[in-house]
Amino acid sequence: MDAQGTVAAGFEPVRDAFVRNFGQRGERGAAVAVYRHGRKVVDLWAGTRDVDGAEPWAVDTAQVVRSATKGVAAAVPLLLHQRGQIDLDAPVATYWPEFKANGKERVLVRHLLSHRAGVPVLDRPLTPAEAIDGVSGPRAVAAQAPAWELGTDHGYHAQTYSWLIGELVKRVTGRTVGRWIAEEIARPLGLDFWVGLPADEAHRVGRVGPVEPPPVDGGSLRLRPKRSVSEAYGDPASLTRRAFGAIDPLADENDPAYRAAELPASGGISTARALARCYAAMIGEVDGHRLFAPATLTLARTEESSGPDRVLAVNTRFGLGFMLHGSGAPLLAPGSFGHPGRGGSLGFADPESGIAFGYVTNGHQKGVTADPRAQALVRAVRSAA
Repeated sequence: MDAQGTVAAGFEPVRDAFVRNFGQRGERGAAVAVYRHGRKVVDLWAGTRDVDGAEPWAVDTAQVVRSATKGVAAAVPLLLHQRGQIDLDAPVATYWPEFKANGKERVLVRHLLSHRAGVPVLDRPLTPAEAIDGVSGPRAVAAQAPAWELGTDHGYHAQTYSWLIGELVKRVTGRTVGRWIAEEIARPLGLDFWVGLPADEAHRVGRVGPVEPPPVDGGSLRLRPKRSVSEAYGDPASLTRRAFGAIDPLADENDPAYRAAELPASGGISTARALARCYAAMIGEVDGHRLFAPATLTLARTEESSGPDRVLAVNTRFGLGFMLHGSGAPLLAPGSFGHPGRGGSLGFADPESGIAFGYVTNGHQKGVTADPRAQALVRAVRSAA
């Protein structure tokens, strides 16, 4: 596989790992980018634009990044807090009165960001059309009764995060979350990142789809999940299945209508370069632009939730909107924060080393938080940094 792009001296192991992903880990088309102290040191792409096609991945190819969207979306309420427009310790109902229904009057803004709000599931899943109409999702989560008593637990809000964060931002600012990201984050930083893909950018986005890792020495690169995890995903009544099934049937991620919708939990579209650059601006200055003040950066990566996750059925750690480094979601180092996307994509930053990382792929493998291709790249970055 001939990888295109550039690698700064000392980061050659990242190129090697990226190329090996195509030969050993079933990669079809992908890109990886790394910034260090605000300067781009890795910018690579290879393979095909579409998971099921032959057209080469181009320098500006973008892909659906699923839950890696959550990390960029989480920056919005944190920036609103930084500007004095949101109080993280205020009840959500302060900004969104309908949300207090069914015992949720004590749910705080910080609970939404740290997956403690107790509404990862819906009693009635939404259809794909309802999920993207901008009305049904917020109405459903506002009416939903919590799945656990406030303050007692945390669990990944896989799909409902879209309507929780999206509606909060809309109530506070009068703008949709996609528009806010476009105007306040993507445009100033020059990011090819969208929550709500404009029609004139659709030609750049590849088709995504499921892929299986190749067998190796009679086995498979895919690790066998723990029995408890397998049971959680196999039980239709579990919080796990219901959380990921809050949209039923699953939406077609290649559908133009889905891509144009504003779903900050799972519908973001990005290049690897944009993910890395955005995280670089969270931890430092990039070409004169910086997103987080030091106090906001501390909030982003201060642990709010940890331990057994009621939805993911593994131990997870969350700050305010971001996954934190741990066994459930390995990042670069203990101080790293970011967010993976189910099936592969990953974005994160590590303030101590100055590293910001973005990886996108069109081939979705099984797994939620620790894709083997992304982890191989992270290990290579660690050896170089």
